Amino acid sequence: MTNPLLQPFQTVFETAPFEEIKLEHYQPAIEAAIAEAKIEIDEIVKNTETPNFANTIEALERSGSLMGKITSIFFNLNSAETSDDMQAIAQSVSPLITAFSTELLLNEQLFERVKFVFKSEEKTSLTDEQAYLLEKNYKSFIRNGANLKGKDRERLKELNNKLSMLSLTFSEHVLKDTNAFELLVENEADLVGLPEGAMQAAKAEAEQKGYASGWLFTIDYPSYIPFMKYAENRELRQKMYLAFGSKGFQENDNNNEDLVIEIAKLRAERAQLLGYKTHADFILEERMAEKPAKVYALWDELITYALPKAKEELAEVQALADREGGPSPLERWDFSYYSEKLQMEKFAINDEVLKPYFKLENVISGAFQTAEKLFGITFKERTDIQKYHKDVKTFEVLDAKGIHLAVFYADFFPRPSKRGGAWMTSFRGQNKYDGREQRPHVAIVCNFTKPTADKPSLLTFNEVTTLFHEFGHALHGLLANGYYESLSGTSVFWDFVELPSQLMENWCYEKACLDLFAKHFKTGETIPEDLIQKIKDGMNFLSAYQTVRQVGLGQLDMAWHDRQEIPNKSVYEVETEAGAKTALFPEEKRTITSTAFSHIFSGGYSAGYYSYKWAEVLEADAFEYFKLNGIFDQVTALKYRENILEKGGSQHPMALYKAFRGQEPDSKALLRKSGLI
Repeated sequence: MTNPLLQPFQTVFETAPFEEIKLEHYQPAIEAAIAEAKIEIDEIVKNTETPNFANTIEALERSGSLMGKITSIFFNLNSAETSDDMQAIAQSVSPLITAFSTELLLNEQLFERVKFVFKSEEKTSLTDEQAYLLEKNYKSFIRNGANLKGKDRERLKELNNKLSMLSLTFSEHVLKDTNAFELLVENEADLVGLPEGAMQAAKAEAEQKGYASGWLFTIDYPSYIPFMKYAENRELRQKMYLAFGSKGFQENDNNNEDLVIEIAKLRAERAQLLGYKTHADFILEERMAEKPAKVYALWDELITYALPKAKEELAEVQALADREGGPSPLERWDFSYYSEKLQMEKFAINDEVLKPYFKLENVISGAFQTAEKLFGITFKERTDIQKYHKDVKTFEVLDAKGIHLAVFYADFFPRPSKRGGAWMTSFRGQNKYDGREQRPHVAIVCNFTKPTADKPSLLTFNEVTTLFHEFGHALHGLLANGYYESLSGTSVFWDFVELPSQLMENWCYEKACLDLFAKHFKTGETIPEDLIQKIKDGMNFLSAYQTVRQVGLGQLDMAWHDRQEIPNKSVYEVETEAGAKTALFPEEKRTITSTAFSHIFSGGYSAGYYSYKWAEVLEADAFEYFKLNGIFDQVTALKYRENILEKGGSQHPMALYKAFRGQEPDSKALLRKSGLI
């Protein structure tokens, strides 16, 4: 049987042939690709010529391309369109991939060649991009144990394999707990306060799941968030909150408490084996922040300004609850409900007022038009590109001259086979090998409310900014213009990667952008100016509270990862201690964050959750620069495109930022933007 993953893709733009790939194709294809990659590495090692940049560093960069092509398809689908069978394959192939990666980075003969080039005089004649690739490769070997010997080397292999498996299991447990919870409401009186759209979506969900009557709510964001904001029934809000907050923390087979502790311990052991004090020290060496001390300094500055104001904001929400005869003190399952009421009272604005202006198709068009006005690129929907699910939309991206630039996939609606949240990813990277430019295939994956029989998908304003956020990441991939794939697109330091995404959110608050797409889904009326002003006025509503919350999550991350030893305490105890500085609500022992904190335990953000706030400093400073000459100023957009989006990770991010901005970022820009100074 022909395996489509092992053949050249005979598809439009050589896109993944999703409709031809079957589950049984993945494991043999990955095994074959690993075997091919091993041969490629062997050829580099056995080359009798003196090691140089071309025959060692460049050859290493280009090795494993088949494996990269296949695994990107497999693991992207394992997040967006998975199944029990696919997860079983992931558990089977992950150790093989990890073992290959570990063997590669512990290959002494290969490392000797890399080290020879790194210390040779050839280094002085390389381009900036080549020199950066050489340094990155050399450091990668060191950071992955190339200097280890004997038992230490074997132990590192064990740790890498174990951590790879544990992260996968953690993610599977969170997904299973998410899918397992259903709240079927059969008495309409229990739904007082919920907007019509949320009720229609819940009715459709119940029908889809085979219930004869009632409204079905889940803890997927499009269902969960409206329920917590609008449902008057406090008992049901509490039930939803406890289900959401206890993912991975229940007495079932999906409990992640032991996994959290084991992952943290193994990461600490690995860091020390490699010569670092903690996992955080290991991670931050390859980040803009460089050391934990700089992360704590950022938090201290933010908390100094934000914590007193956050307490004032909470008191203001409490005062409204008191006036309405609500609970005192407010519990966590009350906060969204009463803060939504306060927002409406202060700004006469909430999701239900705004949603009619944010039909999903219009918002997508708005993102596309924004990119066109800034960078001259256009998006043309194509129906001849294969997709992995019928809900996915596919586009060809063209540059200002109408020349093919990239392929763009958009996957917007929740389903049981997709993990929660929103993310950008790539099915193919960009490079310029052999005089032929390979253009990228980029995707964004979200979980927005599905359209119903009589209403289109209408987004909350938060979902609008989420779409623009992921689209900002996508632009970083789509406009990539490097030579080496491993330095291209979003292959940058993790505390720099959020700059393009978070910067893009700013356009959602500007009239010149909103006028492009914010039109009432029934009347076609453009969003009124007074509503735009209210959006801007409300932009910093609860900004201090949100800042404290983000810092709290970052501190929890560091509580697990900036330690030489993991304390002999429960996950709950570690979390409570970590959150003491930022606690704003009464203690709640039935919920926890760590056991479903996928960003740090199954994503790439361990010891890096601070990156969101770090990048907010960058984007606040960058957007101040855009606003100097207008948000669609072509000169500023070109500088941003050429120095940030096109360059990827080909230089140190601070050098790229200074080339764009002319100076280092001003940390006070975020405090100004947030209304904290």
